[in-house]
Amino acid sequence: MTGTTQEEVSEERPWLLHVDGSSTTQGSGAGVVITTPQGDDMEFAIKFDFNASNNEAEYEAMVLGMRMTQDAGALHLLAYSD
Repeated sequence: MTGTTQEEVSEERPWLLHVDGSSTTQGSGAGVVITTPQGDDMEFAIKFDFNASNNEAEYEAMVLGMRMTQDAGALHLLAYSD
């Protein structure tokens, strides 16, 4: 890859987003793992301050994770949820 910068090579690889939302009688929240193109992981546990069904928590986790990766500078993203 002659003439290609490290930044260009890194951005060819997508960021990875894994999310899992959860809802219990004690509340709802999400787990978010973001992996950069360089392979660095950022892990987050978030407690929502509102009641949500399990499906709503999954949806909120995905939206939150997508916003977080965008704020971190991601241009290409592969997102996974159960």
